[in-house]
Amino acid sequence: MAIDTLPAALNLARTGDFDRARAMLLRLMAAAPGEADPCVLLAGIEQRRGDVDGERAALAEALRRAPRHLSALLARAALERRTGDDRAAVRFYATALAVADHSPPPASFDAAIADARAFVAGAGERFAATLAAAIDGAGLGGGDLPPRVGEAIELLLGRRELHLQQPSMFYYPGLAQRAFFERAAFDWVPAVEAATAAIREELLALLAGDEAFAPYVRSIPDQPPPANHLLDDPAWGAVHLFEGGQPHPVHAARCPATIAALRQAPQPAIGTRSPMALFSRLKPGTHIRPHHGVFNTRLICHLPLIVPDGCGMRVGADTREWREGELLIFDDSFEHEAWNRGTGDRVVLLFEIWRPDIGADERVALTALLGAVEAHGIAAEA
Repeated sequence: MAIDTLPAALNLARTGDFDRARAMLLRLMAAAPGEADPCVLLAGIEQRRGDVDGERAALAEALRRAPRHLSALLARAALERRTGDDRAAVRFYATALAVADHSPPPASFDAAIADARAFVAGAGERFAATLAAAIDGAGLGGGDLPPRVGEAIELLLGRRELHLQQPSMFYYPGLAQRAFFERAAFDWVPAVEAATAAIREELLALLAGDEAFAPYVRSIPDQPPPANHLLDDPAWGAVHLFEGGQPHPVHAARCPATIAALRQAPQPAIGTRSPMALFSRLKPGTHIRPHHGVFNTRLICHLPLIVPDGCGMRVGADTREWREGELLIFDDSFEHEAWNRGTGDRVVLLFEIWRPDIGADERVALTALLGAVEAHGIAAEA
């Protein structure tokens, strides 16, 4: 009598003796209730016997025993695909791909994994077409689709990553999860943008004298240095106009048009940290790596003054380029990064404002609260 082993059962199946192979595998399954491999081999035999129900039952048992068994997942996906249930096939293929991405399988799986990726991609395109047809049927095709609906569709299709506010120190609940804010939403923006030329002239005059950009991220004596790759590096430089919550005694006096423009914006006034405003420079080849700001109670504003080609930034899932004279307003509690891939310096006027969805009473309370936090000592911001 043949000894019950997987190779013995496989040999029987190869010779076409499916009944004996099946019986041997059932004995192996009973003897080793935690093993999934006999179930997968049994499913293959049931497939060759034309027993779809038996094949599905064997694969279900394999996945009960080992929910992340790659061969069983691929086989179950292929079964659902053959029987016309593409939705189920996609679910099993997607799980199989996640398993393969986490622990790359032997090269013998390469063809099956490639086939799985192709099927899932094709199913995604068919799903996208279904959604487009539904939108068109509602009379919202072309440019009529509300932006948030479009973003939701991109998330649903996996074409866009979900990013949420993750301030490194203080989180204020209930605020809109929005990376960029449009300029038209703020009535003070035209007045600030109208001062762009005067602000640029003051910047150039400042730099023509003895002023120079200091590193934006600086070591502070008697404090641990921040873990930032641009620490003490003038490639990311700053000329502060407000620092420590007060106008800089030299720079602010030499930039009256800039200070007047900043007065138009709803800047916080919190202890020694706000208002804050500075000219921020990125030298060519500089990349500010992904990071988060400390609060989500503010928005960061960039008024671009000098912008060569090849400069841009990403906030959450959205990437934008600076355009001279057009404010860029964003929530820096989202993961964000910036780069200068051009050949000249990029300089913006950087300042912060209250979020518009924080009311007057809340601002009073937050000013007191964050002032106490500031006085107690906060984490480094870069």
